[in-house]
Amino acid sequence: MLKKHISFLFILFSFNYTFSQVSSTLSLSTFSQISIITSGPGEALYEKFGHTAIRVKDPVLQLDLLYNYGIFDFDNPSFYTDFTKGYMKYKLARYPFHLALKSSQQDKRWVKEQILNLTQEQRNQFFQILEINATPKNAGYFYDPFFDNCATKPRDIIKKVLGEKLIFKDNFITKDQSLRQLMNIEIHPNTWGSLGINVALGSKLDKIATPNEYLYLPDYVFEALNASKVIKNDKEENLVFKTSILLDFKEKETNSDKISPFLILLLIALVGVFITYKDYKNRKRTKWLDFTLFFLTGIIGLLIVYLWFFTNHSTAPNNFNFLWALTPNIIVSFFLLKKHTPKWLIKYLKFLILLLAFIPIISITKIQLFSITLIPLFILLGVRYWFLQKTLNS
Repeated sequence: MLKKHISFLFILFSFNYTFSQVSSTLSLSTFSQISIITSGPGEALYEKFGHTAIRVKDPVLQLDLLYNYGIFDFDNPSFYTDFTKGYMKYKLARYPFHLALKSSQQDKRWVKEQILNLTQEQRNQFFQILEINATPKNAGYFYDPFFDNCATKPRDIIKKVLGEKLIFKDNFITKDQSLRQLMNIEIHPNTWGSLGINVALGSKLDKIATPNEYLYLPDYVFEALNASKVIKNDKEENLVFKTSILLDFKEKETNSDKISPFLILLLIALVGVFITYKDYKNRKRTKWLDFTLFFLTGIIGLLIVYLWFFTNHSTAPNNFNFLWALTPNIIVSFFLLKKHTPKWLIKYLKFLILLLAFIPIISITKIQLFSITLIPLFILLGVRYWFLQKTLNS
């Protein structure tokens, strides 16, 4: 698989360099087509949402190119550091369409094509925008998974080319949902990837998405284009001239992980509650359990603070997961190793119980939805906090 991707990238960038030398002089013929290509979900986490790209085909010029805004470069030495900080540099790349189709064929991902109902002038304007964006100085952009990605780029170019002639329809939306709810449909909630994303990102994801914001997902770009219209020759016509299925694979199902987060957290919670029950009966305190719970929740809280205040992630701020993952827990964990704990710790524990009580309120009111896989952990934390404040108070 790695060899396949390395070969693909070599061909891709070699073609980009060669084609860029002549593309500025090209003008699309009357037989040209601009299409939106939608691919189904893949196996990797970043492929779960599917993919959107743009196809430019002209039999007269013998062109059949794919313009892909979803290219990222792992060879960049600062890629992972930049990714963590929220400066995710992606790029637009153009390459022969048959290479993209071959890749989807190998990965068994369905592919659909929507030929846009554009005039020759509009197709050429579309083509020139893509060519300008594909030049080395313009190809890179700062990726945002919800507001600036492979699906939103084609949407924005269509709006720019058609302007007031585009009639955007939102009847493809059957139920008002937030960005988080839409995301959780694409990634199974009982996976480590879903848990990580839901813990890391804040309440901005929980506002009801506008019809335009739905289009961060390729499936909704496909539906929106099918529903929308264009003014052509003073008449309202379908924006999509023709839809074709290029690869007809069955859509990959979203499944929970075999060793799922809910299973692991449930087992931890059962063990923790059992130890707490034994501690209560024997009038003792298992210090290693207290240290582990406080230290780990504190570390997660530190990560939340980092993402919230020290990165450029647009959806990291206002993250109510701090209600259970509080950064000061790191310091408190070391006090809990001592035989004699400070008196202020009892008040701190009561404060933690109060914060946990807000979680169902925040969730029910949909200010922010929490991962359902965390429920066993919430129960364990509540039980242990209650036990500690009673034990340390006696």
